[in-house]
Amino acid sequence: MRTVSDIIKRKGTHVWSVGPDATVYDILRLMAEHEIGAVVVIEQGKVVGIFSERDYARQVILKGRTSKDTPVREVMSPRVMFVRPEQTVEDCMALMTDKRVRHLPVLKEGALLGMVSIGDVVKDMIADREFTIEQLANYIQRG
Repeated sequence: MRTVSDIIKRKGTHVWSVGPDATVYDILRLMAEHEIGAVVVIEQGKVVGIFSERDYARQVILKGRTSKDTPVREVMSPRVMFVRPEQTVEDCMALMTDKRVRHLPVLKEGALLGMVSIGDVVKDMIADREFTIEQLANYIQRG
């Protein structure tokens, strides 16, 4: 069974992060520059929140705030759903579906090891299914 660790090994461990005093504008620029949908908010080496495109829409735009004047600490999601590297890809999909989140930081003993997105999970699940189909087709052809 494929694990979160397998995804992290494939995609890499780099996670874009910001401090809680960064402005929403600066974060949006970072997200656009790197084509990412979320950043982890870190304070004194500890994950204290996550900020996503959804947070921007709901906490900034709909509440009439300005991006250049709003620190992320005021609009981030402070309750961060996360996964551990040994959890399965199916665990990720279940958590993402149940909690309606698209990004999960990967933590081990409080240390940030990476981030998985819904796209990473779906891509991995499709690759796994394709491999299984290929193996079954080979088995049938040999039979």
